[in-house]
Amino acid sequence: MDKVKVAILGGSGYTAVELIKILLRHPGAEIVAITSRQDEHIADLHPSLFGRLDLRCELFDPDKLQAMGARVAFGCLPHGTSMESIPLLLDRGIRVIDLSADYRLRDSRVYQEWYKESHHDAANLAHAVYGLPEIYGDRIDSAKLVANPGCYPQTAILGLAPLVANELIELTGIVVDSKSGVSGAGRTPKLTYHYPECNENFAAYAVGTHRHTPEIEQALSDVAGKPVSVVFTPHLVPMDRGIFSTIYATPTQPVTEAGLTDLYRSYYAGKPFVRVRTGFPATKDTTGTNFLDLAVKVVRGGKVVVLAAEDNLIRGASGVAVQNFNRMFGFDERTGLL
Repeated sequence: MDKVKVAILGGSGYTAVELIKILLRHPGAEIVAITSRQDEHIADLHPSLFGRLDLRCELFDPDKLQAMGARVAFGCLPHGTSMESIPLLLDRGIRVIDLSADYRLRDSRVYQEWYKESHHDAANLAHAVYGLPEIYGDRIDSAKLVANPGCYPQTAILGLAPLVANELIELTGIVVDSKSGVSGAGRTPKLTYHYPECNENFAAYAVGTHRHTPEIEQALSDVAGKPVSVVFTPHLVPMDRGIFSTIYATPTQPVTEAGLTDLYRSYYAGKPFVRVRTGFPATKDTTGTNFLDLAVKVVRGGKVVVLAAEDNLIRGASGVAVQNFNRMFGFDERTGLL
């Protein structure tokens, strides 16, 4: 079988270099182009790629990508920028896996409310498929445009899906308390992420206003078949990578820890990248992998506590993007990821 020719839009960031590393070991993928405003060899942008990929970054040219035979493009561009480029690729028959937030929210009014700018591609927004394979897998297989999920939302959605699907918890007042390593903020320098600012420091940010909130609520509402609302609070942790979420919910009926663990294992049976644990997940257990580790606990007073850990750059972005790629092009979902 011929390899699938792949283009990567926006090659300078952390998600792009992780994506490249995964695709280089994928037996069915061939990277043919990387776009960037920086006219540099990819190994100059990411020295870890020295001797592994001989490509120079070039300006975005959809006609050239089509002529090169690219069948799919991974968009590693900032939100607001993706929606300007992606329609040009779709018009040329190139399928897209977009790692930005531009196509995650189905309602353009919700996008404008949370991202403070209007959406300019309503036509493609209408048929974009949210790229969380464990929930939307069958739709991803035939999708032309996949909206790769955010890093934080995956821990919340997969952490809560078995509970809301079975009506075991109240659908309001759910608390999602999340912590992320500094790489989650991207590679562009900002004062908050400067070493003397973030080292030996721990702080919440975007309290009540984080843009991943409606994304979490949209997917969980799909699973529940009725509206779900969460209180989502992110925190910055002085480590390179990793996300850990502690989720608190109120059960609608008596539950046991053993019973819920069995439920989670049944719900995620056949889902190779969700690991249901009986102990306590930790970020180091998932570093460099596409696994998302979950544990569910029942504490005093009957409250349910879900613990979730992932690598924000792999499972949170580039790894799940390749998981989606595998489904779209008929590969085993695990290809290149184990």
